[in-house]
Amino acid sequence: MYRILLLLCVLMLLIDSRVTAQDPQFSQLYAAPLYLNPAMAGSTGQARAGINYRNQWPAIDANFTTMSAYFDYFIEDKKSAVGVILTRDREGLAGLRSLSIGLQYAYELKINKNLGFRPGVQVALFNRDVNFDKLTFGDQFDPATGQFLDQPTAETFRTNFSKTFVDLSFGGVFFTRSAWLGISAWHLTQPNQSIIDEQSPLPRKYSIHGGFKFYLKPGVVGTGVYSRKSERSIAPAIQYRHQGKFDQMDIGLYFTAEPIVLGTWYRGVPFKNLDKFVNNESIVFLLGFVQLGAKDAINIGYSFDYTISKLGPGSGGAHEFSLVYTWPMRNPRKPPADKLMIPCPDF
Repeated sequence: MYRILLLLCVLMLLIDSRVTAQDPQFSQLYAAPLYLNPAMAGSTGQARAGINYRNQWPAIDANFTTMSAYFDYFIEDKKSAVGVILTRDREGLAGLRSLSIGLQYAYELKINKNLGFRPGVQVALFNRDVNFDKLTFGDQFDPATGQFLDQPTAETFRTNFSKTFVDLSFGGVFFTRSAWLGISAWHLTQPNQSIIDEQSPLPRKYSIHGGFKFYLKPGVVGTGVYSRKSERSIAPAIQYRHQGKFDQMDIGLYFTAEPIVLGTWYRGVPFKNLDKFVNNESIVFLLGFVQLGAKDAINIGYSFDYTISKLGPGSGGAHEFSLVYTWPMRNPRKPPADKLMIPCPDF
């Protein structure tokens, strides 16, 4: 019986640590646009589908793996966009799992010919539980040697450590042809996410993100009648997040020389300590590839987070992959050349 009580205590600590910590994060912010801000739904003016995968701290047991898949579509004559995003997060040491599906809606307002605004909303359904296959108990070890016996435990415990709840989030983005500024607020209702019948509200998360794109002299891809101008640009960007007692900042630079995108940025808040530790998390490096067709486009990205926190590079950092495909659906062509689009990077 004492082992069950110990298990419950451990679960309470683990769940509380996840509650007071940040939501799962993606380094490639704009390759996961619906995860960043519901106002980004339909931001390409076409149909878009994407997948994201992140493996954080793969060299230690307490690693995190996060996967996300999404689809969004802009309805031009309604100036509206709809999107759906599916996200799964798993913590390796305790087997904590989170699965969510969110439905998004965004509307596009043209304030004037040089300024636009997109408000957005998300309603999501979450489920969180524990994978007991990841846990071990005292009777699975040899008392003399401490060696794991690779046998099932005789302990019995509840099998319904699970929680399902509804969540509400909002966001908005102001944008011009060369700059953007977005704000998003997640978990506004602060739903109770405890899987052990305790009160454990999910803290609200706030994000402000923006940047500016400096367009350089364009290049040329293709030859003859198939040639076209290709983007050359430099885009400094920043994001600041706050959730519970945690703050985090991403600040960096993207360089685009189509079809290649390079990026590097710093993650941390060096001017604010957390539990007497300087909040330096990682340096992120990105390599992206953009292939534009006559009507569609495909983006492939890889990024690596080099850990500079006390955890150190021995944690394995974080590996992240993204794949995004954009194509026309009902619209027979790409958005018109004079349409005001959010100029944020592809990754």
